[in-house]
Parts: sequence; structure tokens; C-alpha cells
Amino acid sequence: MHFDSKDLTHDQLVHFYKSLLLPRMIEEKMLVLLRQGKISKWFSGIGQEAIAVGVTQALEEDEWILPLHRNLGVFTSRHMPLHKLLMQWQGNQSGYSKGRERSFHFGNAQHYICGMISHLGPQLGIADGIALANKLRKENKVVVVFTGEGGTSEGDFHEAVNVAAVWDLPVIFVIENNGYALSTPVHEQYRCEALVEKARGYGIDGVKIDGNNLLSVYDTIKGVKKYCLENSRPYMVECATFRMRGHEEASGTKYVPQYLFEVWEMKDPIKNFEKFLLSKQVLTQEVIDSIHQDLKDYIDVECTIGFNAKPMIIDTGKELQDVYAPSEIKIREPEGPVSNHRFIDAIKDGLRQSMQRHDNLVLMGQDIAEYGGVFKITEGFLDEFGKDRVRNTPLCESAIIGAALGLSLQGFRSMIEMQFADFVTMGFTQIVNNLAKIHYRWGQPANVVIRMPCGAGVGAGPFHSQTNEAWFVHTPGLKVVYPSTPADAKGLLIAAINDPNPVLFFEHKALYRSVSGDVPDGYFETEIGKARHVRSGDDISIITYGQGVIWAEDYAAAHPEVSIDILDLRSLLPLDYEAIRAAVSRTGRVLVLHEDTLTGGIGGEIAAWIGEHCFELLDAPVLRCASLDTPIPFNLELENNFLAKSRLPEAVKRLLSY
Repeated sequence: MHFDSKDLTHDQLVHFYKSLLLPRMIEEKMLVLLRQGKISKWFSGIGQEAIAVGVTQALEEDEWILPLHRNLGVFTSRHMPLHKLLMQWQGNQSGYSKGRERSFHFGNAQHYICGMISHLGPQLGIADGIALANKLRKENKVVVVFTGEGGTSEGDFHEAVNVAAVWDLPVIFVIENNGYALSTPVHEQYRCEALVEKARGYGIDGVKIDGNNLLSVYDTIKGVKKYCLENSRPYMVECATFRMRGHEEASGTKYVPQYLFEVWEMKDPIKNFEKFLLSKQVLTQEVIDSIHQDLKDYIDVECTIGFNAKPMIIDTGKELQDVYAPSEIKIREPEGPVSNHRFIDAIKDGLRQSMQRHDNLVLMGQDIAEYGGVFKITEGFLDEFGKDRVRNTPLCESAIIGAALGLSLQGFRSMIEMQFADFVTMGFTQIVNNLAKIHYRWGQPANVVIRMPCGAGVGAGPFHSQTNEAWFVHTPGLKVVYPSTPADAKGLLIAAINDPNPVLFFEHKALYRSVSGDVPDGYFETEIGKARHVRSGDDISIITYGQGVIWAEDYAAAHPEVSIDILDLRSLLPLDYEAIRAAVSRTGRVLVLHEDTLTGGIGGEIAAWIGEHCFELLDAPVLRCASLDTPIPFNLELENNFLAKSRLPEAVKRLLSY
């Protein structure tokens, strides 16, 4: 192994040696503790330390790194105290994630580290967002994101690299190629000679290097960083390496031929660097022994502190409280003149006023710039706010949602327009695993709004008509809103943009140009989590939202002989349980109406809650009226038969008959 120290001083080389040795010695200690049952799991990076250490040493302290579970050297090089890391690995409440996350599945904004999730690909898109934030602020910084050779098979890898290339983002994609994705060898993962060849397909450059050579990694990243910043371009670096232990300790290494261990033992990054320093008389054996002792003493002291952490105190209220980032926003009530607006115009007005108020709000979506979006909601925004803030995206839903989270890490707000709510499946992992959980996991807000044009009634078939809110109301950490009036559409959208938590904003396509109403001209918010009492009645209460509110109002107007009370939920997560209880108490007979299909719909949750908490107020069973448990058909007659509206009269009659 050839080392080229170039213009590095002796002090720098000694610092590099200590930085390289520390994670190895910590790991060796952790493996002992694992066998003693003092920590529960360990993903070893022994043999790969030069990559994490070399990369981190090549960056400034305030340049973000997105590591994986074998990158202990990132955390130690960023000076994270070992005792607190140890608390993290024990699942202790004093760890970085308060016992809510395992090993390295956490981040810390103070150290500019964004932790991974188990899915191995979604962190790549987050790097794009961080880099975009740097670019918008004109800050001369790169972002480094790690992936493994197995992770390059994920769609998230393709999406993130493509977005970085298209948007000219200074992201360094580091591939740690250690030969195996758990037990699957590289010849079962890809057919190219080297993974870095993939860079050409995205129109970017890349290089493959010896990942076990600390100075090679450091020098390469230094040079690549300079290139990325001067050219505002991404770059791919493939680091050839090998892990000397199993994927995690329980999995073992029986699937690896023994000769590979012998080959890579000769390429050990620490032993070879140590020999180099001895040969250059940078170190003596006596100094090396002293460094080992100093690090051992440090590790022992830190372990003593870490194992004397306070015992776990379970506080259910605190656990529930930490699901959402606290909001310090004071709700702005409507005031001043009002104008009659269509539903679609109210959304546009709320979005425009939010863009005017927040210069850190970025809009992203397919065709939203020059074209103005498929529904023309952002028409004219490009001229008013510019291409930096109104951004057309490639068809990369997962990477774009990840980028929105990356923007949030840097203090930006973002709005993503799903062209149709149906397409959100392509970004599902980012929403339910990254956005929803990040505050609970490590206290990081996610100021992201995803607009979801949804709903049937326009003959668009099974892939452009779903109202899929039930997929998300089961996920703690998300907020889900679904307005039915132009005023609420504007007020809830403004509130969603101001909320430090991820909000899915469902907007029914059939309401865009069919519903009008008075909307305050000024900037105001409708509180998320508060229902709207639409009309009072004595016979039955219809609890509904979205298009269901229109159906209920139309039915009530056509049947004056029935005194109908209508509650518009507006927010589905969180639900306004006080308003639901009040609706039950007003009539004693409840019909839950929604356009979503029956099985697994939110109507079942509401009915169950009423049965559990309001049983004494009921004069009849809670009934549900929902759409058929089929995909949404294209033919208009079939679609009308599918929709809950077609069964509403029967449901009301049945409820009144009790």
C-alpha cells in the first residue's frame, strides 16, 4: 500500500493516526461488551475505518455528512463524546435518541450528522436537499452521503444521483464497496465492472479508489470537494474495502471464503498506515504504545460514565408529546375584506401569500414551473418568485420528498405537489419512515407539506382518483388535513406551511372548480386539529370531510324533513375528539361518511372511538357510509355506483329506522 503524505505536517499525520485508531479500539471494546450482554447489537466497521475517517477529516465541521451503520469514524471524528454514544448503543434515555433508536440510526444537527434509517437508500435524497439549501444560500459547502454496494441497487440511489445531476448540486456520493450486502456477493448485485461506472449514466464524474488507504481517501475527497464547489456538480467516489466481521455480529461470516480474510488482513488500514508512519519516522514504537494507552484510558473513562447513566424513566405523556415538533405559531384569525373564490383559487392564494411571507419556502413538483402544474395552481409563480424557489422536478418522488427533508434540516420550508395523490406511493418510505419519525427519533423538525390532489367523480380511473388518506392517518408524526371549503383550503394550507411537522394536504380535484365561497383576502390560518360544525340538527349527525361534506349538505338541502347535523372534520390526524363527542351528544345517531373505501377507512376508527367513549350518548349503532371495496372504475356509471354518495340515502334511512 503506497501512502503519499504530500504537504501534510507530522502533527497532521499523527492526528490522522489517532483518529483512525480510535474507532478501531472503541469497536474492539464494544465487541467485548456485546459478549457480556452490556450492549444489544453491533454492526462492525473493522477494516473500513479509513473511509469514514478520511472523508470526515477532509470536510469542514459544518459540512453535513450522512453516514451508515459502519461509520463510527464519522461520529468520533466529529468529536461526539463516547459516553453519550455508549448511552445511545445501550438504548439509554440519555443517548442521542432518548432510547428510541438503535446504534447509528440517529442524527445530530449540532454535529452536522444526519442518521440513516434501515432502508439504506432514503438518506441519499436528503443529501440533495441539504445541498440545495447550501446552494440557495450561496454557501460554499459540500454534502457527503454514504451508501453501500448493495444500496446502489435501490431506486433511491438512482433518484438521488439523478436529481443531484439535474439540479447541479455539490453532493459527494461515497460508495463503500466491501463485497457483500449482508451475505449477497457483488456478482449477484450488479454486472458492471465497477459501480463508479454508473456515474456516466447520470452525466457526472466519478473515481474508484483504495478505501483502505487513509491518505488516498482524504486526498481524493479534498480534491473532489474542490471540483464540486468550483463546478457546482455532484461526484461519485467508490471506495474498495472489506469488512472483517459479519454484517452484524449475530450473522457471522461463513458465507465469505477464508482466503479473502487473508488477503484483506494484509490491507488492514491501521497496520499499513502505522508502518508508513514508522518508516517515515513520524512515529516511534514508544509513541505508538503511548497513543494506544492514552486512547485505552479515554475509552475506559468514557465507558464508566456511559454505564453510570440514569435509569430509564417511562413517561407515556412525554412519549406522546415528542411525536410532533412543538409549534410556537399563534393562529392568525381571518380579518379584513372577503372575496368569493373557487376552491382552486383559494389554494393558489394561500400558496402565493405563503411564498410572499416566507422567503425560505421552496415549491417542488413535476411541471409546476413554466407549465404551472397540471391543475394550474402554480401558474405565474415562476415569474413572480423565480426558478430557485419554484422548481420542476424529475419523476423522482422519493428523492424529492427526501430533498424536502434535507431542506428542512437547513431551516427551509418546502411544499411538494404530487401530480396526483395516487403517485405518492413512489415516495411512501420517505413519508412514513423519514418525515414522520424524525422528530420522535432525534428531535428534528420536518417542515414539509405534500399537496395531494385526490378523489373520484371525474372519470379518471383507478390510478388518478384515489382518496388515500387512510394510508397515512395510521402513522404517528404525520398531520393529515382535508378541507371542503375554499376558506378552509386557504387557511389550512397556510397553517400547514407554518407547521414544523410534515403535513399531507388533501385537496379534492372535483371541488377545484365546482365549489366557491367567501374567503378572507388577507393572510390567515385555520387551526389544524379543529373540526368545523357545518349545520345543526336534531335527528342524525353526519361526521365527514372533503367531498363528503358537499354530499351531506346536498342531501340535507334535498330532505328538509330530516334534521341533519353535519360535522366537517377538516383534520384527520390529529382528530378533534371533542367536536366528535359534541356531534354525538346533539343527536344520539351518527353516520360517518367518507369517499375512501370502507375497509380500513378512518370511519372505522371514528366509529370505534365513539363506541368506546360515547356509548351512553348513542340511541343507535354508529353506521358507516363509504365507497365500495374495489379499485375505482373508469366508466362514469360504474364510478357513481362505486362512490359512497350512491348509498347515502339508504344509510340515512337505516339509521333513522333504529
